Amino acid sequence: MWGSAAALLLTTAPAWADLKIAYVNFQQLAAESPQAKVLQDTIKAEFGPRQRELQSQAQLLKTREENLQKNAATMTDEQRSREEKSLRDSEREFQLKQQSAQEDFNARKNEELSRLQRTLIEEVRTYARAQGYDLVIADSVIYSTSTLDITPQVLKQLETLAAKAGSGSADAGTTKTASKPAPGH
Repeated sequence: MWGSAAALLLTTAPAWADLKIAYVNFQQLAAESPQAKVLQDTIKAEFGPRQRELQSQAQLLKTREENLQKNAATMTDEQRSREEKSLRDSEREFQLKQQSAQEDFNARKNEELSRLQRTLIEEVRTYARAQGYDLVIADSVIYSTSTLDITPQVLKQLETLAAKAGSGSADAGTTKTASKPAPGH
């Protein structure tokens, strides 16, 4: 029984010897690629004004609360009650706006991350095909030598793609190209 398994392994060993295998650190690509940086800048620009408005409203609420505490002793019960109710209503409205902004931000970020992921996967595939790899593994690698890691080469390819796309629009790198890959392993 063991003899036939060993014979089978020996007969298939040459097929394995000819395989070209590499590893790519997908998290590094998603963090360091020019396309990821454009995505971060785009989302920051899109949601920055809304975030600043929320911060301004939070400061205004804080100021109103401090004024209420400072002036409560000189206010009538009716004035104090009216201001407390107004402050509670404003805080509730602020929390709803803040929650809505966070939900919008998360939805937009997820949409862009999904697009980035598709771009990165396609670029890894393009690079791997051009370099003749039979298998490229991402993440979940317990051990890999640096000679198998093609992450730097794919990053160079992504940078080239971003440079060709021009001014760094949000869609940089989302189109397929037949660009010449960087020298690899």
